[in-house]
Amino acid sequence: MTVLVLIGSRSDMQVAEKASEILKEFDIPFEIQVVSAHRTPEKLVSTVKGSDASVFIAIAGLSAALPGAVAANTTRPVIGVPVSGKVNLDSILAIVQMPKGVPVATVGLDRGDNAALLAAEILALNDEKIAAKLNEFRAKLAES
Repeated sequence: MTVLVLIGSRSDMQVAEKASEILKEFDIPFEIQVVSAHRTPEKLVSTVKGSDASVFIAIAGLSAALPGAVAANTTRPVIGVPVSGKVNLDSILAIVQMPKGVPVATVGLDRGDNAALLAAEILALNDEKIAAKLNEFRAKLAES
């Protein structure tokens, strides 16, 4: 597996599906798992530490602790996706305002697609096939 997509609850699956569409388009192996930073913290740690993923995408709303908890348990890139809700600012700030030394890249609200594209860009540094697909993707964007 190259990308592990973690969601805080099943209600975040719609955002994860946006990521999975892009990852499939780029032929990037991935897996989606539900782990909660609050409800299943032991599972979160064992999942992250036991994963062979090169990049993590962590999707969460409300307090959005999941991306930070993932980043605290790995030195591999973590991309956080805040999920919209009644108070959108909570999840955005929880992911953006990480303490010094534990960075999380952050994309916009519900932008699972952009998280997957950022993961593809990271992986493209060492994978010419993904780099070529990114160039094709951007060319199609320019045409549209």
